[in-house]
Amino acid sequence: MAIETVVSKEAFKALVEDLQNSHGYREPIAYGIARVDRGQKNADRILQASYAVVNWKENFGSAALFIKALKEARCDVDYLGSEFAATINDEFVSNAMAAFAPFLSEATGDAHRNVQVIKALAGMKDIGKNFRITFLFEDTAPQSAEAVYLKLYAISLGKAPLRGINLAGAFGILRNVAWVGNIPYELEYLRDNEIEMKLTGTFPVIDSVDKFPRYLQHIIPADNTRILEASRVRMGAQLAAGTTVMPGASYINFNAGTLGAVMVEGRISSSAIVGSGSDVGGGASILGVLSGTDGNPISIGENTLLGANSVTGIPLGNGCIIDAGVAVLAGTKIKVTDQELEKIRIANPNAKIAEKSYFKGSELQGLHGIHYRQDSTNGAITAQRSMREVKLNADLH
Repeated sequence: MAIETVVSKEAFKALVEDLQNSHGYREPIAYGIARVDRGQKNADRILQASYAVVNWKENFGSAALFIKALKEARCDVDYLGSEFAATINDEFVSNAMAAFAPFLSEATGDAHRNVQVIKALAGMKDIGKNFRITFLFEDTAPQSAEAVYLKLYAISLGKAPLRGINLAGAFGILRNVAWVGNIPYELEYLRDNEIEMKLTGTFPVIDSVDKFPRYLQHIIPADNTRILEASRVRMGAQLAAGTTVMPGASYINFNAGTLGAVMVEGRISSSAIVGSGSDVGGGASILGVLSGTDGNPISIGENTLLGANSVTGIPLGNGCIIDAGVAVLAGTKIKVTDQELEKIRIANPNAKIAEKSYFKGSELQGLHGIHYRQDSTNGAITAQRSMREVKLNADLH
């Protein structure tokens, strides 16, 4: 059975409403159609999923039509689980084309992007097993590579907030592969064919070996965002417009990133977030949830400076500075004079700050306007009210 050609937008709307009100229908929170790269040895393994369009809590009408097209192509959609993925075929595409008929002539540029996906697929001679459609019905731990990639896309595209979706177990789902450009190779395949490939000159030039691809392999950044070396940003990172990522010691992990124009010359570990106008100096490190923060995700406020080779294991507020080479961790003992403590209180009127001379780093976390320094005469870490304005060069962002 096939979907009959929908003749008008009104008929399309009526069809969608009928589908959404049908018994057992469940609205997805996210969905998309991806071209997948399968294992060279095991074709059942999905090594990578490249989504042309990601729908996150939006475009529910197209979702209903895609589900209808799948059913008419003799594919049973599983509504009971948290996610569902299926290989699409020519029959699915034909059904979707018939449903989207009133919009085919308008589908260009930013208009009707899901329709554009179907039009592109309709122009391909044989889509075979290379395309999968994925639906997420709940934001639970992903169960498939397709679901992991859909969530990574949602973060990198800014459709989902950093630290806002469930990626538990993603490392265990994705395969560790050799990346050759944008093509993943199973390591077992390379080992099995190493002799022949090397003797025939077909052994690939491997760019990296990782479970995650690079951000720029999938994401087109904003016009004023600069990434000077592709390997410095992992897929699943989120970069706000105006972010600059310099080469060298810089790195931004997945589920981490920036909220505005930021200069990045250091490391932003997984789950770390940096506010607008801040500067992560050369070799500086923001610890991740697995690298010394006791599971406490780090947020850096706006207009904050991390000096070269500094380290923070605590969240920082707005207008803070950590001097070059200084490490401020949760357990670090920090000396604060009575005079500076009063200034810090004034800058943080809603904070409850104890009356004492030494604090653990965790007791100062999230406070605004603090300058962390090291006394060169005795090595003590000190905190004082920062009187210096951190301001990025607008021409660079």
